[in-house]
Amino acid sequence: MRRLFALIAALWAMPVAAQDMGDCAALAAVALPDAAGLTAQPVDPGAFALPPRASSGMSITGELPSAPNPGFCRIRATLKPSAVSAIRVEVWLPLRGWNGKMIGVGNFGWGGDLPFANMLAGLARGYAVAGNDTGHEGGEGGEFLLGKPEVLVDYAWRANHLMTVMAKDLITRAYGARPKRSYWIGCSLGGLQGLIEARRFPQDYDGVVAGAPPNPLTLFNAAQLWPNWLIAQDPRRALPPQKLAALHGAVLRACAKEAGALYGYVEDPAHCAFDPAAIACAKTDGADCLAARQVDFVRMVYRGPVEPKTGKVIFPGPARGSEMEWSPFINGREFINAADLFRYAAFQDPSWRASTMVWARDVMAASDRLAPLIHVDDDFTAFAARGGRLLLYVGGNDYHNPAELADYLHRIHARLGEKADHYARMFVIPGMGHCAGSDGCDAWDKVDAIDAWVDRKAGRAPREVGGHGRTQPLCYYPDVPTYRGAGDPALAASYQCAAPKN
Repeated sequence: MRRLFALIAALWAMPVAAQDMGDCAALAAVALPDAAGLTAQPVDPGAFALPPRASSGMSITGELPSAPNPGFCRIRATLKPSAVSAIRVEVWLPLRGWNGKMIGVGNFGWGGDLPFANMLAGLARGYAVAGNDTGHEGGEGGEFLLGKPEVLVDYAWRANHLMTVMAKDLITRAYGARPKRSYWIGCSLGGLQGLIEARRFPQDYDGVVAGAPPNPLTLFNAAQLWPNWLIAQDPRRALPPQKLAALHGAVLRACAKEAGALYGYVEDPAHCAFDPAAIACAKTDGADCLAARQVDFVRMVYRGPVEPKTGKVIFPGPARGSEMEWSPFINGREFINAADLFRYAAFQDPSWRASTMVWARDVMAASDRLAPLIHVDDDFTAFAARGGRLLLYVGGNDYHNPAELADYLHRIHARLGEKADHYARMFVIPGMGHCAGSDGCDAWDKVDAIDAWVDRKAGRAPREVGGHGRTQPLCYYPDVPTYRGAGDPALAASYQCAAPKN
């Protein structure tokens, strides 16, 4: 029996022969539920030009598309599951050399645009790809939700699920076979979308890459509003750029190791216990020290907001070492991306302002209203039961504290029980900001990583993250890249993945 199972597994893991599709234009005649304006047109190699706002905040392959597009069948439709719904969806099918697999591409921020750059990146690898605009046009804020509860449902989960169903239907019609593997890849909003898909519709995807998923979204957005709310109560708490830089420098001196000291980041923020009192002004205020109110302010930012009655932390603040990423949250102005979740999604009140948030009331009220739609618990047992793989990642410099995501992973593992890490794993990428950028390496191939893990390809586990002209190992949590003590600090070969030292 073991040999039979091994043979079946080996056959399942064999490469899929590349497939060509037939008549692209004929797909325009397909009748799809709730779909309007369906078109299907062949696009010649090199004929597609990326429009403005094509980025999804990160690259699913670790690099921007540079080669001309391969030929593909471009299918467009507007899905209308409700009277006010208008979800723009595109499905791109390779005319030649389909690899038998599909990628659903996540959005960023408030959505509102199709993630064309990452769709093109997946297409160039031979995948069928699908993307949507989350049910509205323009991604500047949440005003599109005012008076439209059905559009909130589209934004929360319906757009991605219906897109996935539509894409699989079209793929089956075009090639005569359903995709052998289907992957979701996204970061920030796209990461949350991946969690929602895996939890709510475990049959949709075989592998999900969820980067920096802001979950629970209401609580995370509250944490983003917290620093500017503190400043609104006492403007003397504000940190001008010089003081912020001084704070970050002090953190590096206290906690950075070999690579971090050289390149400007903390390798292992979970074990950094820096206290801002270390740079408190001795007598008079100055650009390189913190006044007493500012010391307390930084401590409160690190901690995160608390429930006034219980003192319980609502959502952890950012990790030590992330200070240079704080600017949008400590500039004394309302952070619109987070405030609009309360203003429009939860309260439907254009006059609501974050600076007057009532912490004993507003956070829980918003959470109660939105949790059924956009909060994701830790129960991925149905997803794992069908062999699904969940790959989480976050940057060490992200305002999203890696320790919070690690705690979520621990809860997922507790649910899954024995061999939990066969189904859910995580990377913490030192020095990376929100999905990309900042001081650490930030470029790695999410497509190859999830495909290798799901199909169990020997020797294809993700190994390196690159950027800024250097590389480092990509280590599964809780391991961290550790300098071997010799070799070029810019090269991954000079490091090993090892358990962190307290």
